[in-house]
Amino acid sequence: MIEYENLQKVNEKLFDKYSESFNKFIKSGWYVLGNQVSKFEDEFANFCGTNHCVGVASGLDALILAINAFDFPKNSEIIVPANTYIATILAIVRNGCKPILVEPDIKTYNIDSSKIEEKITDKTKAILVVHLYGKSCEMNKIAEIADKYNLKIIEDCAQAHGAKFKGQIVGSFGIGCFSFYPTKNLGALGDAGAVTCEDEYYKDKIKSLRNYGSSEKYHNSDLGYNSRLDEIQAGFLSIKLEILDDITNHKRELAGLYFDNLDNRFIKPIVNEDYFDVYHIFNIRHKQRDKLRQYLIKNKINTEVHYPVAPHKQKAMKGIIFGNYPISQEIHDTTLSLPISYFHTKKDIINICKVINKWEGND
Repeated sequence: MIEYENLQKVNEKLFDKYSESFNKFIKSGWYVLGNQVSKFEDEFANFCGTNHCVGVASGLDALILAINAFDFPKNSEIIVPANTYIATILAIVRNGCKPILVEPDIKTYNIDSSKIEEKITDKTKAILVVHLYGKSCEMNKIAEIADKYNLKIIEDCAQAHGAKFKGQIVGSFGIGCFSFYPTKNLGALGDAGAVTCEDEYYKDKIKSLRNYGSSEKYHNSDLGYNSRLDEIQAGFLSIKLEILDDITNHKRELAGLYFDNLDNRFIKPIVNEDYFDVYHIFNIRHKQRDKLRQYLIKNKINTEVHYPVAPHKQKAMKGIIFGNYPISQEIHDTTLSLPISYFHTKKDIINICKVINKWEGND
């Protein structure tokens, strides 16, 4: 069986360093917002090319706090891609704002920048881009629109640690929101997240919000949360960050094998020199996706679907999202994520390609 993911295998080579970090942590006697958090925040800000990084409890919390820090009026509108994972939309709703869905580009799966302006109203306050699957959005055009209408840019970078657009790394175009969920390219050993930014005032605001709205002990200036990056996870993340470039390069090599060996009857991700893709997910598309997936299971190859249900079809979004989104729906109906983890070998990918190419499904 070729597994889709195996977190034990992904982290195996780091076990000794993790154990050392844990022993150091437990002996320190400082278990919340200590030196390990500060160290990782500095390291990750440097990695992203930003002035600041604030560690929080999860990727969803990063999004919630990032929006909250702007203090938008109730019922403000925030533009968001129609095919994102629901967490992006939950963060908007939890802040009393209204998600305005924009269809994706069918080739990149990211928000279609040419369709943003038609959705802007006098209530629009921000564009929340999602760098889906590990590919940056078309940030030059999105930044031009944001400047034209005086909108904030918030980036959901949960799947795109290290991805770049024209040489600039994601998380540095606006306010970057990261998840370090264990399956991410930069994954912790539990929930973890972070917000990156340039502005010191905004950094201080996020730090206050993550800690009950307090920047001084027992003095609360904001209606805050309890959303602090765990000290123990920060230590693990510093270790993982040291090999993130290796992880990215390995996944890019595996992606290259898919590009070279998969039949063209399967729609593969688009490649463009302006984009440095990190392949958190390598997805293909086919109109008989479900039959293909069952065929692969029978041939001992596990896959995933990111994502089977579009946001506008989710029960939780009833009364919140209205309208039809046919491009998004087509992606959700046809996408299939193939194995592309740090532990997979070139031999694994070649074998997967051979099996897929033998499938006798109709085009």
